[in-house]
Amino acid sequence: MSEVLALLLLGGLGTVYFSLKSWRSDNLSVGVPFLFMPFFSWMSVQLSSLKIGLIFLKVGAILYGSGYVLFAYLDAELVMNELLTRQELIDAIAVGQFTPGPVLSTSTFIGYQMNGVSGAIAATVGIFLPSFLFVLLLNPWIPKMRQSKILSYFLDSVNVAAVAVMVSVLFSMGMEVLTDWRNILICVLSLLANFQLKWNAMWIVFGGALLGALLNFV
Repeated sequence: MSEVLALLLLGGLGTVYFSLKSWRSDNLSVGVPFLFMPFFSWMSVQLSSLKIGLIFLKVGAILYGSGYVLFAYLDAELVMNELLTRQELIDAIAVGQFTPGPVLSTSTFIGYQMNGVSGAIAATVGIFLPSFLFVLLLNPWIPKMRQSKILSYFLDSVNVAAVAVMVSVLFSMGMEVLTDWRNILICVLSLLANFQLKWNAMWIVFGGALLGALLNFV
Protein backbone atom coordinates (compact mmCIF):
# COMPACT_ATOMS: atom_id res chain seq x y z
CA MET A 1 0.00 0.00 0.00
CA SER A 2 1.34 3.45 -0.90
CA GLU A 3 2.16 5.96 1.81
CA VAL A 4 -0.47 8.41 0.54
CA LEU A 5 -3.23 5.80 0.54
CA ALA A 6 -2.23 4.65 4.02
CA LEU A 7 -2.42 8.19 5.39
CA LEU A 8 -5.82 8.83 3.81
CA LEU A 9 -7.33 5.52 4.90
CA LEU A 10 -6.10 5.80 8.48
CA GLY A 11 -7.14 9.43 8.58
CA GLY A 12 -10.63 8.44 7.47
CA LEU A 13 -10.87 5.56 9.94
CA GLY A 14 -9.66 7.78 12.76
CA THR A 15 -12.22 10.42 11.83
CA VAL A 16 -15.05 7.88 11.99
CA TYR A 17 -13.81 6.45 15.29
CA PHE A 18 -13.42 9.77 17.08
CA SER A 19 -16.69 11.08 15.64
CA LEU A 20 -18.62 8.10 16.98
CA LYS A 21 -16.80 8.29 20.31
CA SER A 22 -17.65 11.93 20.93
CA TRP A 23 -21.00 12.04 19.18
CA ARG A 24 -23.41 14.58 20.62
CA SER A 25 -26.98 15.49 19.86
CA ASP A 26 -25.90 18.92 18.67
CA ASN A 27 -24.76 19.43 15.11
CA LEU A 28 -21.05 19.31 14.47
CA SER A 29 -19.52 22.13 12.53
CA VAL A 30 -18.28 20.60 9.33
CA GLY A 31 -16.12 22.94 7.32
CA VAL A 32 -13.91 20.45 5.58
CA PRO A 33 -12.54 21.52 2.21
CA PHE A 34 -11.64 18.98 -0.40
CA LEU A 35 -7.92 18.78 -0.85
CA PHE A 36 -6.92 18.51 -4.44
CA MET A 37 -4.56 15.60 -4.87
CA PRO A 38 -2.75 15.78 -8.18
CA PHE A 39 -1.69 12.47 -9.66
CA PHE A 40 0.89 12.54 -12.38
CA SER A 41 1.62 9.86 -14.91
CA TRP A 42 4.32 10.01 -17.53
CA MET A 43 5.90 7.74 -20.14
CA SER A 44 9.28 6.14 -19.63
CA VAL A 45 11.53 8.84 -21.07
CA GLN A 46 15.03 10.00 -20.39
CA LEU A 47 15.27 11.63 -16.97
CA SER A 48 15.07 15.40 -17.33
CA SER A 49 14.72 18.41 -15.08
CA LEU A 50 11.06 18.65 -16.06
CA LYS A 51 10.43 15.09 -14.90
CA ILE A 52 12.35 15.74 -11.69
CA GLY A 53 10.21 18.84 -11.14
CA LEU A 54 7.01 16.83 -11.67
CA ILE A 55 8.14 14.13 -9.23
CA PHE A 56 8.85 16.64 -6.50
CA LEU A 57 5.70 18.61 -7.32
CA LYS A 58 3.70 15.44 -6.74
CA VAL A 59 5.52 14.74 -3.48
CA GLY A 60 5.10 18.34 -2.32
CA ALA A 61 1.38 18.24 -3.08
CA ILE A 62 0.68 15.13 -1.01
CA LEU A 63 3.27 15.61 1.74
CA TYR A 64 1.66 15.81 5.16
CA GLY A 65 3.01 15.55 8.67
CA SER A 66 6.59 16.15 9.66
CA GLY A 67 9.16 16.95 7.02
CA TYR A 68 10.65 13.55 7.78
CA VAL A 69 7.68 11.90 6.03
CA LEU A 70 9.39 13.21 2.90
CA PHE A 71 11.89 10.37 3.13
CA ALA A 72 9.12 7.78 2.88
CA TYR A 73 7.68 9.45 -0.22
CA LEU A 74 11.08 9.79 -1.88
CA ASP A 75 11.84 6.15 -1.15
CA ALA A 76 8.60 5.16 -2.91
CA GLU A 77 8.97 7.60 -5.82
CA LEU A 78 12.69 7.36 -6.51
CA VAL A 79 14.17 4.20 -5.01
CA MET A 80 11.28 1.88 -5.87
CA ASN A 81 11.22 3.26 -9.43
CA GLU A 82 15.01 2.78 -9.68
CA LEU A 83 15.71 6.47 -10.31
CA LEU A 84 17.97 6.56 -7.25
CA THR A 85 19.58 3.93 -5.07
CA ARG A 86 18.68 3.78 -1.38
CA GLN A 87 22.29 4.53 -0.49
CA GLU A 88 22.18 7.69 -2.62
CA LEU A 89 18.95 8.69 -0.88
CA ILE A 90 20.53 8.12 2.53
CA ASP A 91 23.57 10.20 1.49
CA ALA A 92 21.25 13.00 0.37
CA ILE A 93 19.41 12.90 3.69
CA ALA A 94 22.74 13.13 5.54
CA VAL A 95 23.78 16.17 3.49
CA GLY A 96 20.36 17.76 4.03
CA GLN A 97 20.64 17.29 7.79
CA PHE A 98 24.17 18.70 7.84
CA THR A 99 23.26 21.91 6.01
CA PRO A 100 21.11 24.76 7.39
CA GLY A 101 17.46 25.04 6.44
CA PRO A 102 14.36 22.82 6.61
CA VAL A 103 14.32 19.08 6.00
CA LEU A 104 12.84 19.71 2.56
CA SER A 105 16.15 21.23 1.47
CA THR A 106 17.28 17.63 1.02
CA SER A 107 15.29 17.73 -2.22
CA THR A 108 17.70 20.28 -3.66
CA PHE A 109 20.67 17.96 -3.21
CA ILE A 110 18.74 14.99 -4.62
CA GLY A 111 17.81 17.03 -7.69
CA TYR A 112 21.48 17.93 -8.09
CA GLN A 113 22.43 14.26 -7.85
CA MET A 114 19.96 13.39 -10.60
CA ASN A 115 20.54 16.19 -13.11
CA GLY A 116 22.99 18.78 -11.89
CA VAL A 117 22.09 22.42 -11.23
CA SER A 118 18.93 22.39 -13.36
CA GLY A 119 17.73 19.28 -11.50
CA ALA A 120 18.38 20.99 -8.16
CA ILE A 121 16.33 24.03 -9.21
CA ALA A 122 13.49 21.87 -10.54
CA ALA A 123 13.36 19.75 -7.37
CA THR A 124 13.41 22.82 -5.10
CA VAL A 125 10.63 24.61 -6.99
CA GLY A 126 8.57 21.41 -7.20
CA ILE A 127 8.75 20.55 -3.48
CA PHE A 128 7.98 24.06 -2.18
CA LEU A 129 5.44 25.34 -4.75
CA PRO A 130 2.40 23.29 -3.56
CA SER A 131 2.77 24.64 0.00
CA PHE A 132 2.45 28.24 -1.17
CA LEU A 133 -0.48 27.40 -3.44
CA PHE A 134 -2.35 25.48 -0.72
CA VAL A 135 -1.88 28.31 1.77
CA LEU A 136 -3.24 30.76 -0.79
CA LEU A 137 -6.23 28.56 -1.70
CA LEU A 138 -7.13 27.39 1.81
CA ASN A 139 -6.72 30.71 3.61
CA PRO A 140 -10.45 31.61 3.30
CA TRP A 141 -11.33 28.24 4.88
CA ILE A 142 -9.15 28.67 7.97
CA PRO A 143 -11.87 30.03 10.34
CA LYS A 144 -14.24 27.14 9.50
CA MET A 145 -11.44 24.58 9.62
CA ARG A 146 -10.54 25.66 13.16
CA GLN A 147 -14.12 25.07 14.30
CA SER A 148 -14.51 21.70 12.62
CA LYS A 149 -14.29 18.70 14.94
CA ILE A 150 -14.38 16.37 11.94
CA LEU A 151 -11.29 17.99 10.42
CA SER A 152 -9.57 17.92 13.80
CA TYR A 153 -10.21 14.17 14.10
CA PHE A 154 -8.95 13.61 10.55
CA LEU A 155 -5.71 15.56 11.08
CA ASP A 156 -5.02 13.85 14.42
CA SER A 157 -5.45 10.45 12.77
CA VAL A 158 -3.24 11.36 9.82
CA ASN A 159 -0.55 12.55 12.25
CA VAL A 160 -0.54 9.10 13.87
CA ALA A 161 -0.35 7.43 10.45
CA ALA A 162 2.51 9.77 9.45
CA VAL A 163 4.51 8.66 12.49
CA ALA A 164 3.95 5.02 11.50
CA VAL A 165 5.16 5.74 7.96
CA MET A 166 8.30 7.42 9.33
CA VAL A 167 9.03 4.45 11.60
CA SER A 168 8.64 2.08 8.64
CA VAL A 169 11.12 4.03 6.51
CA LEU A 170 13.47 4.42 9.48
CA PHE A 171 13.55 0.64 9.85
CA SER A 172 14.26 0.11 6.12
CA MET A 173 17.04 2.67 6.03
CA GLY A 174 18.46 1.41 9.31
CA MET A 175 18.79 -2.08 7.87
CA GLU A 176 20.63 -0.54 4.90
CA VAL A 177 23.06 1.53 6.99
CA LEU A 178 23.68 -0.42 10.22
CA THR A 179 25.95 -2.99 8.62
CA ASP A 180 29.08 -2.77 10.80
CA TRP A 181 30.08 -1.95 14.37
CA ARG A 182 31.11 1.62 13.55
CA ASN A 183 27.69 2.61 12.27
CA ILE A 184 25.95 0.81 15.13
CA LEU A 185 28.18 2.61 17.67
CA ILE A 186 27.41 6.01 16.13
CA CYS A 187 23.70 5.17 16.13
CA VAL A 188 23.69 4.18 19.81
CA LEU A 189 25.69 7.23 20.88
CA SER A 190 23.43 9.52 18.85
CA LEU A 191 20.32 8.04 20.49
CA LEU A 192 21.85 8.61 23.93
CA ALA A 193 22.82 12.17 23.04
CA ASN A 194 19.31 12.89 21.81
CA PHE A 195 17.11 11.21 24.42
CA GLN A 196 19.37 11.17 27.49
CA LEU A 197 21.56 14.26 27.14
CA LYS A 198 19.01 16.31 25.14
CA TRP A 199 21.63 17.61 22.73
CA ASN A 200 20.65 19.89 19.88
CA ALA A 201 20.17 17.93 16.63
CA MET A 202 22.81 20.06 14.91
CA TRP A 203 25.51 18.92 17.35
CA ILE A 204 24.41 15.30 17.11
CA VAL A 205 24.73 15.35 13.31
CA PHE A 206 28.08 17.17 13.47
CA GLY A 207 29.38 14.81 16.16
CA GLY A 208 28.23 11.75 14.23
CA ALA A 209 30.00 12.95 11.09
CA LEU A 210 33.20 13.69 13.01
CA LEU A 211 33.10 10.35 14.83
CA GLY A 212 32.47 8.52 11.57
CA ALA A 213 35.53 10.16 10.00
CA LEU A 214 37.70 9.23 13.00
CA LEU A 215 36.47 5.63 13.12
CA ASN A 216 37.53 5.11 9.52
CA PHE A 217 41.13 5.09 10.77
CA VAL A 218 40.40 2.24 13.21
